[in-house]
This record gives sequence, C-alpha cells and structure tokens, in this order.
Amino acid sequence: MSTPLRTWSGRLVARPWLVAFVPINAATAGFAVVLPLLILISLHGTWAEVAVAATLFNTAVILSSVAWGHLADRFPRRRLFLILNYGAFAGLYAILASVGNVFELYALYTVIGLVSPAGVSASNLLILEKFRETERPVAFASFQEMSMVGSLVGLLIGFLWTASDDALRSLLFVLGALAAVSAVAVGIGIRDPARAMTTAQVAQHPESLFSRLRPHVAWRIPIPFFPRRPPWRPRPVARFRAWAKEELRHELPLVLAASFLFNLSSNLFNISYTPYLYTAGLAASSIFLVNLSNNFAQTLVFPATGGLANRIGIDRLVGRASYVRSLGYLATAGFTFAALARGASLGANLLVYGILGGSIAVYTTASSLMLFRGLGPRDPGRLLGVNSALGGAAAVAGAGLSGVLALLGSYRVVFLAASAILLASIPIWTLASVAYERRRSRADGEPAPRPASPAATPAKPH
Repeated sequence: MSTPLRTWSGRLVARPWLVAFVPINAATAGFAVVLPLLILISLHGTWAEVAVAATLFNTAVILSSVAWGHLADRFPRRRLFLILNYGAFAGLYAILASVGNVFELYALYTVIGLVSPAGVSASNLLILEKFRETERPVAFASFQEMSMVGSLVGLLIGFLWTASDDALRSLLFVLGALAAVSAVAVGIGIRDPARAMTTAQVAQHPESLFSRLRPHVAWRIPIPFFPRRPPWRPRPVARFRAWAKEELRHELPLVLAASFLFNLSSNLFNISYTPYLYTAGLAASSIFLVNLSNNFAQTLVFPATGGLANRIGIDRLVGRASYVRSLGYLATAGFTFAALARGASLGANLLVYGILGGSIAVYTTASSLMLFRGLGPRDPGRLLGVNSALGGAAAVAGAGLSGVLALLGSYRVVFLAASAILLASIPIWTLASVAYERRRSRADGEPAPRPASPAATPAKPH
C-alpha cells in the first residue's frame, strides 16, 4: 500500500498510465479555442453564431450525461469507453477541418457534445476502481494535474502553430492526432480493473466527487453528474417545489442557488470572450496565449487551494474568489471603453484572464467543499442530480443569453451583466454559511458562532 504524497512534484504521476490522459487534454484544450476561431475566421461567422454553437454543444452534453452514466453502470468497460470517446474525437476533429459552412459545424459540434461525457464518466470510475482508498487522494490529484499539463501543452501547440499563419484547419488534424495517441495509449497501457464500481459510489468519496464537480479544464463547464438516473415520472416542477420546501431550513438550496449564478455568469463571459478578443484585433496565436495564461494560473494555484481552505476557511474563500472574479469581469468591461493598441490589449488580457484562472481554481475547491459539507448523511444521488441539472441549465442559459446579447453587439453589456450576476451570488454564499452555522448549533445545542470564522469551517486539504 502506497503512502499518499503531499508535494505537487511528488504526486505528479501516481501511476505511469495516467500519462495517457495528457494528449487527450491537449487536444480538447486546443479545440476549445479553435472552434470559435474557426467560426469567426475561416467561416467568416459572427459572435451570435459562436453562441449558437455553444448552446447546441452544452445542451448535447447535458442530455447525454444521463445516458452515459447509466451505460457506465451497466457495462463496466472503462477502457472501451475511453477508446471510443477519444477515437471519436480524433475522427470528428479531422472531419471538422473540411466543413464548408456553419451549419455543418453545428451538427458536428453537437455530436462532439453527445460523446464528451463518455470519457469523463469512464475515467473517474477507472481511477476509483484502480486505486485503494488510501491512494485515491494522490490518484485524483495526479489525474487533475495530468489534465492541466495536457491543457498547457495543447494551448502551447496552438500558439506555436498559428504564430506564423492562422492555419486553424490544419491544426485540427494535429489535435485529432493527439486524441488518437491517447486512444492508442489507453488501449495498450490500461487494463480494466477486476472490481466494478458505480456512479453512485463516486459521491461517497470526496476526491472523486470533487473531480466530477470541477469545470472541465478545456471547456470550462462542469460535465453534469447524475449518480442516480432522474425519474421520468410527470410533474417535475411540483417535485422540485416539494424538495425545496423540505430543504428550506438547510443551507444546501442556498449553495445550489449561488453555484447556479456563478455558472451562469461564467458561461456568459467565457462564450463571449474569444469573439471579443478577435474583434479587439488579436491574432489567433495571441488568443491562444491569453487562454494559456488562464490555464497556467490554474495549474499553479490548484495545488495550494487545500491549504488556503484550511487557513482561511471555505466560507470566506468562496466569497473572496467570487469577488476577485467579478472584478476581472469588470476590468474586461473597462477595456471596451478605451481603444487599446494591440500590444496593450494583449498584455491587459493576459493579466486579467490569468487572474480569472487563479480565482476559478480557488472557487471550485471551496464551493465543492461547501456542497460536500451540505450533503451530509442524506441521499447524495438525488441532491447531486439537482446540482447537475442546475449546472446544466446555467450552461445553456449562459450560452443562450450570450446569443441574445450578441444581437445588441455590445461586449461591454455582456461583461457588466456577468459581473452583476456573479456579485449577486456573494450574499447568497454568506446566507448559506449562516444557515450552516445555525443548523450545526441546533444539532450541538450551542450558540451559533460567527459565520465566516476559519475555525468555524474546518475543511479537508484538497
């Protein structure tokens, strides 16, 4: 039995076969930047068409997540699911290189959204099954770090590939080849575990649950996670109201509401950001560089978030991260008030988007800990299903709202709206902390301490 390692460098590769996940993350990170640029540059499309593509993709991801989770439970062939997923990416990226109009792109991007959750479910279950309980914190930290390293590699390849020429279509072949490398590496280097676990068991282990709750490092949306398949019986609104009434005295509805607003603002901002950079005069290579700053900041900050949660307290940390991120949105809106030179625009966006990357790393750890704390001994399958449904609704609503605001033609309005929505979530996080302290004091029979105190919110290291 191995001993969990604490340092970032020591836990970088918990097992050699985890390196197989580096090429696929490089491919998806590069593709997330190529897709909107393909619409804007190669197909001479508009910001609104980027928003439509994102709406179709997000909707496909949400609808297919339930099916892939069910299939992962029924057919525990993790290796096969990963090979099919990564092989599909390789083929679809290559086909996208030859699209002639935006409608063909819509169709292919929707198919990519339909197959995307297959690999997420399979990879998380694979790690849960291949490692002992004492090894899992290291394993999931290593898995996340492989994702981040891969994303940096993919964005760096995109930057170098487009530095001399905006060769976006040929870059898609490179990204497809990277996805194929991961498919081959999984086929050769990984074997299915002897024991099979289910998606419901993911919620019982904090490390695996946090891995599922984080936004995907490339697409910057959390892939919806339904440990229990939602019931298909009628009156969903009435059932949701009954659940909300039942949970009225608990902090969890407040946590879900604040998370919804955060995801809504993030999707609104992220979908509009690449078109904004393009209209600001940045070349494709510079846009890759700006995205690289975001992912690089995440890579640096994530390993320290567990320590920050212990020192500051998760309740304070989630509010501060949200506040810093809202200031980043406001700063980006401020860039639209002045005609910045191309060099100045690149430098300003490198700095701000890097800060946004660091803040999302802090936020996702703190908010995941608050959600896990709120689950308690109750049925996590139903509660996480509600959380995923709200996250999916925020992803679609953010993309749709971006498309609507695109008709106004003002990025300034979008970034100000994103900041306002995010600022609205901060008092809700505070109310959630107060509700938690009151619930805990009722259980202990003691007076409620001050809600934001670090000592009042012990958190496990990430």
